[in-house]
Amino acid sequence: MALSTVSLGFTSGLKVFTDTVNANAAVSVVATAAVIYEIEIDNTANAAQDNYAKFYNTAGAVTVGTTVPDMVIEVRQGTKRTLVIPEGLSYETGLAVATVTAGGTGGTTSPGSAVIVRVAYTS
Repeated sequence: MALSTVSLGFTSGLKVFTDTVNANAAVSVVATAAVIYEIEIDNTANAAQDNYAKFYNTAGAVTVGTTVPDMVIEVRQGTKRTLVIPEGLSYETGLAVATVTAGGTGGTTSPGSAVIVRVAYTS
């Protein structure tokens, strides 16, 4: 797993978080309040498997499969999905993300191949 956060130098404070191998262990994007402006999920390495990116409004620990996600985004097999949120989506506590093979709260199996998750946000 390779994680990075890059500040883009804009006066808005926009940052881009990237996880090149997002999987079934939730990764903290930011441990404070954040506003999401864009999400990109690249599932092209999984040609035969749909995957689900789960987003959690928390600065604390997440138990994937038990903790209820605040948002779940399905990404079809072999595709990339980009969501642009011009007015922003607020996460008041923090932001964590995990990717698994089943939607909803349940599901704890990691994708078969790498899923890349990028989140553009301010905090």
